[in-house]
Amino acid sequence: MSHLQEHPQPRGAGRCAEPVGSRPSARAEGFARRRWLYLMPLIFITYSLAYLDRANYGFASAAGIEQDLGISKGTSSLIGALFFLGYFFFQVPGAIYAQRYSVRKLVFYSLILWGVCAMLTGLVANIPMLMVIRVSLGIVEAAVMPAMLILISNWFTRQERSRANTFLLLGNPVTVLWMSVVSGYLIHAWGWRAMFVIEGAPALLWAFVWWRLVRDKPEQVAWLGQGEKQRLAATLAEEQKGIQAVRNYRQAFASPLVLQLCCVHALWSIGVYGFIMWLPTIIKQAAAADIVTVGWLSAVPYVAAVGLMLLVAWASDKYQQRQHFVWPLLAVGALAFFCSYLLGSSHFWLSFALLSLAGATLYAPYGPFFALIPELLPANVFGGAIGLINACGALGAFAGSWVVGYLIGLTGNPGAAYVFMTLGVLSAALLMALVKVRR
Repeated sequence: MSHLQEHPQPRGAGRCAEPVGSRPSARAEGFARRRWLYLMPLIFITYSLAYLDRANYGFASAAGIEQDLGISKGTSSLIGALFFLGYFFFQVPGAIYAQRYSVRKLVFYSLILWGVCAMLTGLVANIPMLMVIRVSLGIVEAAVMPAMLILISNWFTRQERSRANTFLLLGNPVTVLWMSVVSGYLIHAWGWRAMFVIEGAPALLWAFVWWRLVRDKPEQVAWLGQGEKQRLAATLAEEQKGIQAVRNYRQAFASPLVLQLCCVHALWSIGVYGFIMWLPTIIKQAAAADIVTVGWLSAVPYVAAVGLMLLVAWASDKYQQRQHFVWPLLAVGALAFFCSYLLGSSHFWLSFALLSLAGATLYAPYGPFFALIPELLPANVFGGAIGLINACGALGAFAGSWVVGYLIGLTGNPGAAYVFMTLGVLSAALLMALVKVRR
């Protein structure tokens, strides 16, 4: 396994934007607040919109899109997963473009294109058209996640990065939380077609807000003083000094570290996206509830996820520890999945509580996991590496959303799907525990 050097921080390194080796000051703390208050809402909303338009297919499936278009259960699970094929192939090219040229420009055009694709989903007339739109949606959303992580690495220091990543990734559970409720009401009132159109429109409007307010790097903005820009640049440059040089993307992609993290993210994503895409169907079958009740129940795991994500991110930054805030939580999530499966629908509420615990522990480690990567790879290859790691996550997501949906349709119950998600998440936990990070 990889033997990696995790470099200790200089004594006196302060919080947030504080320069390395200096003592905290009111001005430095104000500088930190300004970045958080200005950038994080923009980053959070943008990623939230991306997640909204990829996850609402699960509600359309529970609401009868298969019957309306004549889709078999097996084909429905494949269509739900096709998003991740397009998502996989364009991760690395998009990430490299974002790192070399502009996160701002890439995300602007992505917002417009995915808003159009999302709205067109509500207008589909046949299965091939739906398949093309799902793949296209994956292509235009592919670079958003690595581009956002690159943007965060340009603006936030090592002492802040787990929290900053977590605020980005909170767009996932928070969006699915309110989407679960709103989508249920939209479908109940107007049907699944109107849901896709209404939920796709905000991305088009937000694109122009993003373009107006976001810049790629601190030196490009007028709302920071010159001294503040210099302190941040010095801190980020100091952090790069202790990282072993990597000549190019080819060397980075072949490194044991990157390959190991690719496998971890792929296996982890099997559980995450099997959970996201098919939770409404699992609840509907177990509880025999109407779509509005399913929406409210589907929101519960994401409430738990938000709280645990914030707690884990804070602890990871406080103790400057990443690995041990990832694999134990994944192990707990795998155990919760399996115990929920053992209880089954005969003990619905206890089984649902364990399912909620599994959802929370699957989300909580994302901040520390993505904070680890720029601490171990230099800036010249970080963007491409995070693109490759996220691309492998997309393959796991494809397997999770397709196989979980297929197993539910084949067996008529979620038992086999639970076992499949359990094995994926448990394997990810074991592999992450074997990563060697030395101080």
